Amino acid sequence: MLSEAFQSRHGSRPKIYRAPGRVNLIGEHTDYNEGFVMPAAIDSSTWVAIAPRWDRKLSVQSENFSETAELDLDQPATRGTGHWSDYPFGVAVKLEQSGHRLRGANLVVRGEVPIGSGLSSSAAIEVATGFALLDSNDVEIDRLELAKLCRQAENEFVGMRCGLMDQFISCFGQAGHALMLDCRLLDYKLLRLPESVKLVVCNTMVKHELAASEYNARRAECEEGVRVLAQKISRVRSLRDVTMNDLERFMSELPEVVYRRCRHVVSENHRVIEAAAALTSGELAIFGKLMADSHKSLRDDYEVSCKELDLMVEAATTAGAIGSRMTGGGFGGCTINLVNSNNVDQFKQSVASEYAQATGREPEIYVCTTAQGAERVG
Repeated sequence: MLSEAFQSRHGSRPKIYRAPGRVNLIGEHTDYNEGFVMPAAIDSSTWVAIAPRWDRKLSVQSENFSETAELDLDQPATRGTGHWSDYPFGVAVKLEQSGHRLRGANLVVRGEVPIGSGLSSSAAIEVATGFALLDSNDVEIDRLELAKLCRQAENEFVGMRCGLMDQFISCFGQAGHALMLDCRLLDYKLLRLPESVKLVVCNTMVKHELAASEYNARRAECEEGVRVLAQKISRVRSLRDVTMNDLERFMSELPEVVYRRCRHVVSENHRVIEAAAALTSGELAIFGKLMADSHKSLRDDYEVSCKELDLMVEAATTAGAIGSRMTGGGFGGCTINLVNSNNVDQFKQSVASEYAQATGREPEIYVCTTAQGAERVG
């Protein structure tokens, strides 16, 4: 028990908080382009135990890394160092900068979300830490403000220029549902997932070093596309405002690689809208085809897939998945698969066997249950 581990270390009884990881059913690399996404919170969480100190220091112990790190809130760093502690400390720094003066605290963190898998372990630790710090300082939780501050911590302290999707779903997820989020207006609607299907995550067990730098490069390429198109079309503020007709009309004005990055984002936004309609009407075959089209676009136009992800999608398709695609930033990590409930065991065996034979790696396969967003436990 996390509470017992905390009491053994610090001699006091903590409060316990959790925030979930997520899968993204469709809508990849659209959130930082003010587009549409469709994530679901899952039953793998990061847990934080916390109790106050009588100074202004944060001491954070990670059970996963068997390390303890400390931050002086009166003399905080302004940027991370590439250490796991950047995530909780970045959130604390941004909370302070936003006007929330924090007491010092001892924290023990336990993460269930596989690190580097594309299931958003980073947002889970950010949101769990932020929720714990605010609640233990008797600050009323504004979930939208918390999500924005956690994203700001990851953008400015950690240095990953992510969008808001991961932090948002970690705050607002609901069991039994996916969530379609408009990343410009921050409006969302819940979409019930049918009980006849399961969300199955297949971990390739690889994470190529390209991920962080290439993620930021893709964002810069999208921004270059917006810069060029905004000179031609007055309404354009982001790729959210661009249609496929706009892209075709001004294709010659864009570098070829920038055109393909933009084509992915614009077409992906349409796929999310169509997927929401298909899920609402129970047309799972259409939903599955849209997932397949999403993966092809991520592979060919956005170029964030890799051979292991492509092999995993092929294995899932062969094993009878309704739909399969990479999920997360790319260059390794996981695929998300929509699988008939009565076919899950056979699906897992078939995918594991085919992937291991092709790569020599044994994948990890998780059957996910959708979960509630961040909360205090007990």
